[in-house]
Amino acid sequence: MCGCSSCHNLCSRWRLWIRPLVFFVYAAVILGVLPYVIYKMVQDGVDKFQFAWLVGGLFVFITIPISLWQITHHLVNYTKPKLQKHIIRILWLVPVYSLDSWLVLRFPSLGLYLDTARECYEAYAIYNFMMFLLQFLDQMVELDVVLDLKPQTKHFFPLCCLKTWPMGREFIHRCKHGILQYTVFHLITTGLAFVCGLANIYEEGNFSPTNAFVYLFVINNVSQFVAMYCLVLFYKAMKDELQPMAPLAKFLCIKCVVFFSFFQGVAIMFLAKLDVIKEVFDNDDLQRISNVLQNFLICIEMFIAAVAHHFAFSYKPYIDSDFEGSHCCTAFLLIWDVSDVRSDIREHVSVVREGVKRHLTGHHSRSRGSDSEGIASWGSFSRSSSGGDERTRLLVPTPSHHTVYCATEAPTASPHCTLMPGEDSDSDGAPEM
Repeated sequence: MCGCSSCHNLCSRWRLWIRPLVFFVYAAVILGVLPYVIYKMVQDGVDKFQFAWLVGGLFVFITIPISLWQITHHLVNYTKPKLQKHIIRILWLVPVYSLDSWLVLRFPSLGLYLDTARECYEAYAIYNFMMFLLQFLDQMVELDVVLDLKPQTKHFFPLCCLKTWPMGREFIHRCKHGILQYTVFHLITTGLAFVCGLANIYEEGNFSPTNAFVYLFVINNVSQFVAMYCLVLFYKAMKDELQPMAPLAKFLCIKCVVFFSFFQGVAIMFLAKLDVIKEVFDNDDLQRISNVLQNFLICIEMFIAAVAHHFAFSYKPYIDSDFEGSHCCTAFLLIWDVSDVRSDIREHVSVVREGVKRHLTGHHSRSRGSDSEGIASWGSFSRSSSGGDERTRLLVPTPSHHTVYCATEAPTASPHCTLMPGEDSDSDGAPEM
């Protein structure tokens, strides 16, 4: 009984020992890896490739604890699960990028497998960023109603000639699925790249029509552009409502990690093709030169990204000493529950299938408030019977329990809306960030 009591007391005080434990484990890993690094440097000698691996490793060993510090503090202060679940998933992106790039520097033959895992997580992080924005807005306003009352958001360059999207449910629908398509396409193209690589018909930087890279490159570029455009368009429409969460820093962090690194890799490939950087490494293997330089730069850039994420996705707004919350292990397991992702991807595929079916049958008209295609009111949730998790059902309309009162102070002013919760409204407010 005494042993059980001691164990219970230890578990109940997990907030006191979880941070020292994380960094003790990390220090043990460093002490185990460092001798191996030194041994390989002595054994193989130090050429420019080995030097890039060594310097990259120094940045990786600094980057990871910065990210772990932020992730651990979010787990300790896990007071807003619906928001912090997505934040922690986003924060893992930097360690994944950093560690992947460093390992590929040392084991280039494993690059296909490691990069496949990294790119899958990249698509996952983009999805979580969009869901983080939607969850934040859901706790603040009746989103589709507020959008209905907003001035029309126009397309911008280079798509300024497109017809404007109707505000309200239709606008949310298109932005969400414009971003979600990148997650789906990226997973598909990553899987195809992996299979083609095993079949020796995929080589990064090879734009030959007989090589799969050129086709997957074009698909990824178009898909990424659509996702970025929809993300910026959504931000443009909801800029005022997103102000409490300091959205600009978060947008820049995501764009720089995911989109900038992609275009940086493309630029390096072209520079290698033009023999601009070949002389630096004294090597004729253009593929290896571009891969080493790209991964080396990512190792350095992820240190900067970790610092930026530390401030942009801070845990401090979520500190609440009176909140008991979940146990650390429970919170950690909930973060990796991807049932919400499966549900949204299934919905996205269903929407695309229905859209194609309508197009083929000639039924182009669509009711804006259609029950079969409309997006649910953002105040509506369904509870899982197994775990009690709350998930937004974006394509299944259900009645809202909120009333939105709106008034425009001047003809040119934006509508001012007040959310009046009903009997079943969720009291879990969003923190100011």
